[in-house]
Amino acid sequence: MSNSSGTLITVAPTGAEHTKADVPNLPVTLDELVTTARDCERVGAAMIHIHIRGDDHKPSLDPQRLKDTVDAVRENTRLIVQLSTGGAVTDPEEHRLGVLDAMPDSASCSMGTVNFGDDVFLNRWEFIVELHKRMQERGIVPEYEIFDLGHLTSLRRLLDQHGLPAGGHVHLDLVMGVPGGMPGDTETLAAALRLIPEGATFSATGVGRTTLPVLFAALSAGGHVRVGMEDTISYAKGERVKDNAQLVARASGLARIAQRPPIGPDEARVLLGVTS
Repeated sequence: MSNSSGTLITVAPTGAEHTKADVPNLPVTLDELVTTARDCERVGAAMIHIHIRGDDHKPSLDPQRLKDTVDAVRENTRLIVQLSTGGAVTDPEEHRLGVLDAMPDSASCSMGTVNFGDDVFLNRWEFIVELHKRMQERGIVPEYEIFDLGHLTSLRRLLDQHGLPAGGHVHLDLVMGVPGGMPGDTETLAAALRLIPEGATFSATGVGRTTLPVLFAALSAGGHVRVGMEDTISYAKGERVKDNAQLVARASGLARIAQRPPIGPDEARVLLGVTS
């Protein structure tokens, strides 16, 4: 596994699960996303993982909205812009593939099907391969999303059969603590590290109450981190998150304590092989 002397902090500000009615401070409009991106860059984020919402504040994969969002974040920040190709669990494959037409710097590539709470997040092998190939063709750097240990075996199969991703570097995100996926604890993260492809880098995301345990474990293992209101809306027991910058600032502080301070967008581009 390739390590860095610093920490790549990714912010995932919105997601597709929470509703604006239940979480009023969730950033869902373009202006809210741009403000969030600026605030999070200022306190240490180098990449933003974006889900968009429609006028009704429900998850959307509208092509023009996606393009407008990519353009606006690029115009107002230096952050690496990563779009989710996961969307909501009900989105059809053709719409998820169409996300790439917005030409982000990076996009997620989920490496297998997983139970997602009461739902099923479906990722067929043929769909994964098509997503990987289209990103190769467009020069979009993937972040391989790993929800369970078997997904790392699928990642090795993908790379063996279809080659390295755009940019030539393999980076993945261990998404831990999803109900139905792998647990968010140190033992599971350690098990995952034994299966990560040689030379790859990893980030880790702890969902809900696993946020801090996963954050600590990833930093101690030389990995990178993803935080944000997509993954948790609680800052501490009985305390709601104020905004995404609060979560990024905490991760930045802990990274400094670990003597692996946050890296900026330029260094992150070199790390991930982003050339756009």
